[in-house]
Amino acid sequence: MKIAIGSDERTNLTDRIVEELLQRGHEVIPFGSLAENDLEVDWPLSCSKVALAVATQKADEGIVFCWTGTGASIAANKVLGIRAALCHDAETARGARIWNHANVLVLSLRATTEAIAKEILDAWFTTPYPSSVTLREGER
Repeated sequence: MKIAIGSDERTNLTDRIVEELLQRGHEVIPFGSLAENDLEVDWPLSCSKVALAVATQKADEGIVFCWTGTGASIAANKVLGIRAALCHDAETARGARIWNHANVLVLSLRATTEAIAKEILDAWFTTPYPSSVTLREGER
């Protein structure tokens, strides 16, 4: 699976998530401070790029970060077809997939530990994306 990932800040958490995605066999498409030579690293820009990659099917799903996760959620959700969910635990991630049909995972750089992030990723990737989702034209 192709995963677009972006953040305004590169941290131990973002590096660990990228490593975890690669270990799980995913292809990572980095944006913002996670990409080499990307000058547009502010959270509205990096998160919008991730969302656009998902919406245009250049990536299957996305993961975005900012300090609280709130701004990243807002920026990503402005893109048509994106359902970004800020998740602080595995159960929220599971629910975001089941009930909200989320296609972009949002994590707080401040509040998410590496251990919790791994649990969130486990829940996110093991919870099937509903096949019966009815989308508006242009949504994915």
